[in-house]
Amino acid sequence: MTVPSEPDTDKDTAVQPTQPTQPPRPRRVWLLATVALLVLAVDLVTKLLAVRDLEGASPYPLLDGLVYLQLVRNPGAAFGMATGMTWLLTLIAVGVVVAIVRVAARLRSRGWAVALGLVLGGALGNLVDRMFRFPGPLHGWVIDFISVFAPDGRVWPVFNAADSSICTGGALLVLLALLGMELDGTRVRGGRRSK
Repeated sequence: MTVPSEPDTDKDTAVQPTQPTQPPRPRRVWLLATVALLVLAVDLVTKLLAVRDLEGASPYPLLDGLVYLQLVRNPGAAFGMATGMTWLLTLIAVGVVVAIVRVAARLRSRGWAVALGLVLGGALGNLVDRMFRFPGPLHGWVIDFISVFAPDGRVWPVFNAADSSICTGGALLVLLALLGMELDGTRVRGGRRSK
């Protein structure tokens, strides 16, 4: 004798198989912080050496005159612009630092972490000069010491490691944006996000 089966009334509540979801990408705050601290350290050390060794000296040629080491105290922005506006440049640098720190929690892309770390480290390096160098807080002059192709910035303005880092990080940010890479590590293709 067969036992009649009970009607299946729990079809709607039956467990449906779910598709596995990928775990979120790890946060990249440590990578950003490491790059920024490395850039800041290189910038501070090279500026200390430049002040110690290049003060009052003639431009020192390297690589058959491709690069000259020469101490310049810059009261303006990168490339000698905005001379006399150091207080405004200091506030802009503080704004950049705050903006990068605010987006750091959403950061899951290695490329963005490196690029933002370069910009952050460079901004901090020049901010240290603006806060602690002559003639005083918010008005300090930035130490520049690298002149390319000719001394005295005749061909290209004199710059420092922080400036190089900011420019490199900025170029990398533009490249990442053009490639559709997002802060969270996803990529936008044709208006759609992909992992």
